[in-house]
Amino acid sequence: MHMADGFISPAVGCTMWAASAAITALCARKVRQEKEVRLVPLMGVLGAFIFACQMLNFTIPGTGSSGHLGGGLILAVLLGPYAGFLVMAGILAVQALFFADGGLLALGCNIFNMGFFSCLVAYPFIYRPLAGKNPGTGRITLASITAAVIGLQLGAFSVVLETTASGISALPFAQFVELMLPIHLAIGVVEGLATAAIVIFISRAQPSLLRPADLETGPVKKASFTVLGIFAVAALLCGAALSWFASAYPDGLEWSVAGVTGSEETSLAEPSSLHRSLESVQASTAIMPDYALPAAEETASSGETEGASSIVNPETSLAGVLGSVIIAALVFAAGYLFGRKPHSHCPR
Repeated sequence: MHMADGFISPAVGCTMWAASAAITALCARKVRQEKEVRLVPLMGVLGAFIFACQMLNFTIPGTGSSGHLGGGLILAVLLGPYAGFLVMAGILAVQALFFADGGLLALGCNIFNMGFFSCLVAYPFIYRPLAGKNPGTGRITLASITAAVIGLQLGAFSVVLETTASGISALPFAQFVELMLPIHLAIGVVEGLATAAIVIFISRAQPSLLRPADLETGPVKKASFTVLGIFAVAALLCGAALSWFASAYPDGLEWSVAGVTGSEETSLAEPSSLHRSLESVQASTAIMPDYALPAAEETASSGETEGASSIVNPETSLAGVLGSVIIAALVFAAGYLFGRKPHSHCPR
């Protein structure tokens, strides 16, 4: 559901940037007020894990499409909605800046669509009431699937609204909705099952990490070294090896766009000056565009793919590990700054 800049007008892009920036500032203040900096190690490894998981596109049978985990609900369940949203915003920013995955003008839209609805809507209003206090396997599974599906449906519908409001792409509202919502329904079910599996694992490995229903008064627990280690290893495994087996089919958004226009991508006949400026910025910051080294990307686009028959892709591994490390480092640095106390000046 990573939108490119070709979907979004400057007016819509700037509006969503402002909305996402305001939500990010609110969440950062909440995290600091609630002293959730104790979650920083878990935030770091979970951010790395979700980044790596987003590289694992899975095929949706019978559609010619693929999907990947969004991860917002997992983050919200394990970190709380505010810290979860901050981690998701960090993941999307790193993807846009360093890997050219999603546009910079559309970054505010992507943060809102993938972070706000999953962390701040689906988790508190769907997951928590359904899961209740001390949920068992059945309630966790029901809550996870329901919340994941609703969160993704809201995000997918928001993509359609933002694209329609922009009015710069040939994507009729009705046709776009007819494709976007059903395909993301299927993706949502898979995400719900994955979320349930992870939450059930945590409920057995370290139950204290799962907060009580009363989030505002529930104590924030530190993750054990075992849990941190498992997520760190999983992040490296997903990014360095399992990413080789990611589906080559277009994702849900690309598939929906192709179903309407016949092409998976949207390009502007006359891009605005803001589009051109941000495209130039992204070209200068992206160290591995589309998760490949620039030279290799040019070679692949020219059709020189002698090693295409090999599953092993060192560049994909490098991108997965590098992105995971960047996310973890970013979260740890932000946590250090949040945790610092103001210097008090002692009278002389």
